[in-house]
Amino acid sequence: MEAAAADLRDTALLTLKFKFNPRLGIDNPVLSLAEDEDQSDPWNQHRPRFCLLSKEEEKNFGFHLQQQLGKAEHVVCRVDPGTSAQRQGLREGDRILAVNNNVVAHEDYAVVVRHIRASGPRVLLTVLAQHVHEVVRAQQGSDAFLCPTLGSRVRPRLCHVVKDEGGFGFGITHGAQGPFWLVLSAGGAAERAGVPPGARLLEVNGVSVEKFTSSQLNRKLWQSGDQVTLLVAGPEVEEQCHQLKMPLAAPLAEGWALPARPRCLNIERGPQGFGFLLREEKGPDGRLGQFLWEVDPGLPADKAGMKAGDRLVAVAGESVDGLGHEETVSLIRAQGSCVSLIVVDPEADRFFSMVRLSPLLFLENAETAASPLAETKDLPIEDTVESSGLADSRQCFLYPGLGGGYGFRLCRVAGVPYLFISQVTPGGSAARAGLQIGDAVLEVNRYPVGGDNDLDWLQQLAEAEPPLCLKLAARKPEDLKAWISSKSEQDWTVASELL
Repeated sequence: MEAAAADLRDTALLTLKFKFNPRLGIDNPVLSLAEDEDQSDPWNQHRPRFCLLSKEEEKNFGFHLQQQLGKAEHVVCRVDPGTSAQRQGLREGDRILAVNNNVVAHEDYAVVVRHIRASGPRVLLTVLAQHVHEVVRAQQGSDAFLCPTLGSRVRPRLCHVVKDEGGFGFGITHGAQGPFWLVLSAGGAAERAGVPPGARLLEVNGVSVEKFTSSQLNRKLWQSGDQVTLLVAGPEVEEQCHQLKMPLAAPLAEGWALPARPRCLNIERGPQGFGFLLREEKGPDGRLGQFLWEVDPGLPADKAGMKAGDRLVAVAGESVDGLGHEETVSLIRAQGSCVSLIVVDPEADRFFSMVRLSPLLFLENAETAASPLAETKDLPIEDTVESSGLADSRQCFLYPGLGGGYGFRLCRVAGVPYLFISQVTPGGSAARAGLQIGDAVLEVNRYPVGGDNDLDWLQQLAEAEPPLCLKLAARKPEDLKAWISSKSEQDWTVASELL
């Protein structure tokens, strides 16, 4: 353990500053972050910047995010001195366009916060300076084209390689110092683990090796034993990142042959409760977390697949990273009688702690339990809506939690005869029933919506006999964008959070 800790300290010293080597040609895309840009270059000031932030020893990234009143914009309103955000060039007034590879320029504020928190200890933000954002919006009417993203399936890969009789199944081409590229053995362990041909080696077990010497890399691989987790980028990924001037950052990675995955548990309270105990204690990374213990045999938690010692990662899609015990308990209680939890077992907890990535980044490939708490039914095809901007209607049935919540939020837009869905809680009844932000609410329990007293009437729905029956119509793609940037929603609020 002492040798491993010393190795990590050595790595930290090696990766503090990037020095350009003219013999290597272009700047290293992994380390060409905002702090290394030439601020005198006017082009750098008029294009999106990439800020790769790390929580390091802190509990947050060191910036405050605010949504402006009446605008679908997410503004950095403060950057704390001495934090990762300041060191990586994040500035007050920057607009956040994307979180990792997810464009969030027109997402709801709560969704953006959720993406950032779900990223765990590292996050890649795509941002645009305030004055540039305002000029582009005035000239183009949209900033969507400004946000570069990687194409489908063109992502770095996090590959877990298990040594066999042929070793790890790769060799390394390099000079005395990185960067390094891998040469694969046909049919070897690395190839089977998803390492692409000609891949560039970025990290070994969560530690950047871009500036390692050959001997340091060999030592790191030897210390890995019979298993090693590699962050790699194939030639097409490297080329696309170079074209987009995007760093080959770990939060962009997709998982290949990973030894562990997060698990989604949907639990409905029984007569004796859920059947588990939540405790706050330190995890393998030394940080406090919320752990599940005393899982009672035969009760709902046990039947849903919960194991004693599981670490709680999220509640109803909301990351609990950094939350205290009381906050987490309140979040669970707010779900009522049906809760959706994302957990990792001790082995998965150690793995994701080692690679310094959140399990939630790899949830899309994890098996999720089917929920019996909501169902979606389609109306006959002839039941359509003729109103401008709305597509075919559909019918959804929702069941509330113990506190009466259905997991969505409504708003009214001036001059439009419908209510709209402005927020959907991940993992909640509304999300499971297929509600989407921007959906128009046409009927509630067969009652037509569109009158002046709709909001007052809807407040009484918590007492109505479930299920809640909604008749919805989705916004057409060309009209959804205009609605999102609408300037007159009655329930719009100003919010600011430390991230």
